[in-house]
Amino acid sequence: MLVAPDSFKGTMSAIVVAEALADGVRQAGGLPVVCPVADGGEGTLAVLEPVIGGTRVHITATAPDSRRVPAWFLLSADGSTAVVETATASGLHLVDPETVDAFAATSAGTGELLAAAAAAGAITILLGVGGSGCSDGGLGALAAIDDAGGLGDARVTVLCDVTTSYEEAARIYGPQKGADPTTVARLTDRLNNTAASLPRDPRGFAKTGAAGGLSGALWARHGADLVSGIDRVLEEVDFARLLADADLVLTGEGRLDAQTSEGKVVAGVVRWATRAHVPVHAVVGRNDAPADLLTTLGLASATEAGEPDTLRDSAATLTRHATRTSPDPRTTSRK
Repeated sequence: MLVAPDSFKGTMSAIVVAEALADGVRQAGGLPVVCPVADGGEGTLAVLEPVIGGTRVHITATAPDSRRVPAWFLLSADGSTAVVETATASGLHLVDPETVDAFAATSAGTGELLAAAAAAGAITILLGVGGSGCSDGGLGALAAIDDAGGLGDARVTVLCDVTTSYEEAARIYGPQKGADPTTVARLTDRLNNTAASLPRDPRGFAKTGAAGGLSGALWARHGADLVSGIDRVLEEVDFARLLADADLVLTGEGRLDAQTSEGKVVAGVVRWATRAHVPVHAVVGRNDAPADLLTTLGLASATEAGEPDTLRDSAATLTRHATRTSPDPRTTSRK
């Protein structure tokens, strides 16, 4: 049983979710292989840390509301690779919903982290952009990078968890970051004005709207590569090799809904597992999926479980069912 969940945003890390699911597999007599994953959102750095190694470098950065807050990035042992997580400095969790000014919210802190990683000698910077609390089109980050003297020879690869284009960022994600309809319209006007002023126009290109347009700004100004976050993470953790020995995959995320297919963990895990002919079951904090989403994704099932105890119970139930229904490996090949 390959156990490969995302974090449940705001409640449990991917590692905590994976261990709870693995406990349930063991209780039911299965053999779990634990592989927590991420899609570029919160928890991406923690998932990649055991693979890339190195140390966390701590700085003080600018939060979306311009407060100075502690932040960090991961620097590999040889100093050539850094992992930066937008949520660390520019995350939605740093925004007070009671006092938020969605138009003023800035991505400057992420720019400061990128500049610090480049100054530390990193040539490759992996930037996870999920979980942001700003829709400034990357203006704050670009200004912070300029103030620090640029990124030198560093190459940024943005791990995107959505496919939204730049001009759509405020309309789709602004409300969850505290923007009312009037503010969404102002933000969208600013996105369009910013796009027209950049060296390359990011409008109409997939993935440029991640983190309120931050990904598009880095693509336009600094030549960043925009990639699927879940695919890059699965490559880093050698997921294909783990799938080769798996009879079943248990994955999950905090909420299964229409956005799942836009680049989230569950969709990516199913895509990879389908190629390997391994069935996938999802255990999620909340299931708001449209009626046809499971079929569209190719999920065998989706179970709601929002606490460690219910995660364990769900995993045990799925393991027992798989054991009862699996063909005899002595006479039948799975592939």
